[in-house]
Amino acid sequence: QVQLVESGGGLAQAGGSLRLSCAASGHTASSYSMAWFRQAPGKGREFVAAVGYSGDVTLYTKSVEGRFTISRDVAKDTVYLQMNSLKPEDTAVYYCAARPGNPAVVPAPYEYWGQGTEVTVSS
Repeated sequence: QVQLVESGGGLAQAGGSLRLSCAASGHTASSYSMAWFRQAPGKGREFVAAVGYSGDVTLYTKSVEGRFTISRDVAKDTVYLQMNSLKPEDTAVYYCAARPGNPAVVPAPYEYWGQGTEVTVSS
């Protein structure tokens, strides 16, 4: 079992920044690929970014490339999502997810999920 706890969400103005954190604990959490997904009201869960278990592979959805950065601190079993140049369309609940093996860009392969943290970007 892997437990994931997100933090860092909140309210930001357009053009501002927020940093999300996802603390992982449990069995071999450091050997899992980690990802961030988001879900806006009335929409499906959307891939945002992922990082491989060693931190050397990162994936992003096009709409956040150049604005968001995913990273992980293996020693702390924590994954971060630095979000810069925020836009109102980034407003969503952001979820952290984990899976053994390589990162994926769809939700289904991820076995473990956090409870979500809400991000609201005002214009």
